[in-house]
This record gives sequence, structure tokens and C-alpha cells, in this order.
Amino acid sequence: MLATLQGVFEDPILILEIVSTVIGAFVIVTIFNRLIGRIEKRGELEKGKLVHLRRFFQIIIYLVAGIIVLSLLDVNITGAIAGLGVGALVIGFGLSDIIENWVSGVLIMSGKTFAIGDVIRVGTLTGTVTDIALRTTKLTTYDRNEIIIPNAVLIKEKIINLTGGKKEAVAELTFAIDYTADAEKAKSIIETILKNHKSVIFNLKKKREIRFIFRNKEWTNEIETLFWINEPSNEEFIKSNITELIQKAFKNECILPPIPSLMRREYLTGQKTPNDQQTE
Repeated sequence: MLATLQGVFEDPILILEIVSTVIGAFVIVTIFNRLIGRIEKRGELEKGKLVHLRRFFQIIIYLVAGIIVLSLLDVNITGAIAGLGVGALVIGFGLSDIIENWVSGVLIMSGKTFAIGDVIRVGTLTGTVTDIALRTTKLTTYDRNEIIIPNAVLIKEKIINLTGGKKEAVAELTFAIDYTADAEKAKSIIETILKNHKSVIFNLKKKREIRFIFRNKEWTNEIETLFWINEPSNEEFIKSNITELIQKAFKNECILPPIPSLMRREYLTGQKTPNDQQTE
């Protein structure tokens, strides 16, 4: 070993190679740390959120640099590498899910698919993003349940960002009315209630408008209503309140829900038909 070190001092090219390897490892680690810092700022993550990824990367880079330096010194590292290979294989099987989540987390953060505060839909699940960590992402649903999703699972799903960084989103409600009811009157009632609701955004200049899709079916007409709301995280509560107001207005204006023709008179007047009275 001493002879090897003496040979190093006598060979300036070897010294240059060793120094270059050490400096190169330091530069790579520095660049990676800066990249992680930018990801943290861009994703609005707390400082130090990715500290474990930094340490993991540093260990890998410095380990590779150490192996290169030992090989330059003609040190027999075959046995060590073989041992490391077997150990890495065993550890790799045990940590495969964790590593997959880490990589998925970096892809999510760097891709800016969504950010903290966005309302997203993952499959059938809808919630507000409250935290983006390296291994998992946390969502809070409208009923205040916290859902923790592994990033490896999340990145494989179809993700719909309902807000795109803004505190507004499109909501949808469908109202079914009887085929004899005045559809234009029903749409007018819906529009009036929506325009006067505190949680609904209506601004034609910004294209925040109310739109209707009318569908005619047997014994019923459907009015699908699309509108903008200013509290996406409370979407279900807002839609529930609006539905209640509209149903009450429909009843006051005698806009019937889909009902059989024999029951219309009873529904409107509270009186039973002669056939019903005879049956009793």
C-alpha cells in the first residue's frame, strides 16, 4: 500500500486523474442539490423536504468516485464490488417500492402536474392536494378525509387537475324535469339562482359563464348545467346548497319532476284521481 502511494506522488498524471475524479463527484453533487432546491421552490415544498434524496444521491456518487480512485491506485476491488453487488441486489429487492416511489415523486415535482392547493381527480377520487413528499402525496376530500397515495401508484393513474393553480373550478349539476314542463323557464330559474349565489363565478369577459346541455328522454327532460365556483375544495357542499335552492324554486313555479301522467293532478293539487278514490 505504501509503495502504491509512493508511486502516486511520482506520477503527476495519476494525481491529476484522482483530483479530477474527486472534483467531478463534488460538482455533480452540487448541481443535483441545486436542481432539488429549484424543484422545492417550484413545487412550493418546505425546505428540506427532499433531504433524504440528496443524501442517497451523495452516497451513490461518492461511492462510485471512491471505487474509481481505488481502481486508479491499482487496488484489487473485485471482491469488494462482488460483495457490494450481492448486498445491493438484496437491498434492491427490499427497497424496490420505496425507490419507485422516490423516482415517481421526483417526476411529479419536476413535471409540475399539480401543486399544493390544487384540486385533482385521480380515478374516482377527488380532493385538494395538501402535501407532496418524495414517497407519497396527500389529498383532503370534501368530507375532510385525508388520503395518502404512494407516488408510484399516483403516477400510473389518470390525473385531472380541476383548478390548474387557480382557486376556481367548473362544477356540474343535472336537473330532471317532466317532459311537459317549460324547459326555458326552468333554465331561467337555474341561471338566476346561480348568478346570485355567493360561491358561483359569473364574468362573461373572463369566460366565466353558465352553460346548459339539454337532453330529451322518455317522460323526462334533463338539463345539465355547467358553472364556475370559487371554492373547489367545498364543491360538494356548494352543489348541495344550489340543488336545494333550485328544487324549492321549481316547486314554487310548478315545474314538475318526472312523474307518471296519472299522478300529475295529485302532485299539483293534492287531490287524488277518481280511480284512486274508487280503489280505496
